[in-house]
Amino acid sequence: MDKLKRVLSGQDSNDDTNVLSETVSDATSLGWATRVKGFIACFAIGVLCSILGVCLLWLPRNGIVLFAVFYTLGNISAIGSTMFLMGPLNQMKKMVEPTRAIATAVMLVSLILTLCSAFWWKNKGLAVLFCIMQFFAFAWYSLSFIPFARDAVKSCFSVCLS
Repeated sequence: MDKLKRVLSGQDSNDDTNVLSETVSDATSLGWATRVKGFIACFAIGVLCSILGVCLLWLPRNGIVLFAVFYTLGNISAIGSTMFLMGPLNQMKKMVEPTRAIATAVMLVSLILTLCSAFWWKNKGLAVLFCIMQFFAFAWYSLSFIPFARDAVKSCFSVCLS
């Protein structure tokens, strides 16, 4: 409707970049309730995929491949769910901030290595090891969004180990 008003008032230009930026803006502008619903749905799908992957690990023939695929998809979906809350561009910027860069890199590398160990190397031990790395990297990444959570975990472990 706004586009029609601008055309009729003579304020519209025929610039394609203007149309593209409006289209992108309209496509990414979700209301808060829609964002929360998208977050919950995507996160729930991620958790279900991860649980399904762990259950499929015990299948005798292709269990390791199914485990790696579903567990990795679950983690990707869980990370993708936060894009609903803060937007994709803002999420990408936050992922490469100095406080989260190492956790992000470890997470992405372990995602790739999990799939490689299941499909090409066919090594169950490595696949499970990389899934454990995914879990801890995702947990460390998530803790970075809670103020002082990483410090609390560090101090808890230092007390437990000493």
